Amino acid sequence: MAVPKRKTSTTRRDKRRTHWKLAMPAMANCDHCGSIKRPHRVCEVCGYYGGVEVVRPDHG
Repeated sequence: MAVPKRKTSTTRRDKRRTHWKLAMPAMANCDHCGSIKRPHRVCEVCGYYGGVEVVRPDHG
C-alpha cells in the first residue's frame, strides 16, 4: 500500500487549497423598488418580478 514518506507541510497543503473559495453571488437592482436582489427571482421586499406583482410580501 502506498504511504507518504514524509508529512505534508501546512504550507504545501494550503497552496493546493488556494482555489477553494466561495464565489460571490450575482446581484441586481429591483426595477420596482430598487432594492438589491438575485437576478431572475422575485424581489423579497416588494414581491414584483418583471413589473408584475407576483407575491404579496408579508411585512409582519
